[in-house]
Amino acid sequence: MTYGQNRDEAVAKVKALALRVLADRLEQGETIPELREVFAVPV
Repeated sequence: MTYGQNRDEAVAKVKALALRVLADRLEQGETIPELREVFAVPV
């Protein structure tokens, strides 16, 4: 979970966290989900 001063900042932090998680999974030899599903943000 991340927080930001506004919606855009919070979404940017979530994206950065998601990329870190995906990188960790790749390093561990795990599979990753389709990226279009990872960054789906409701309006």
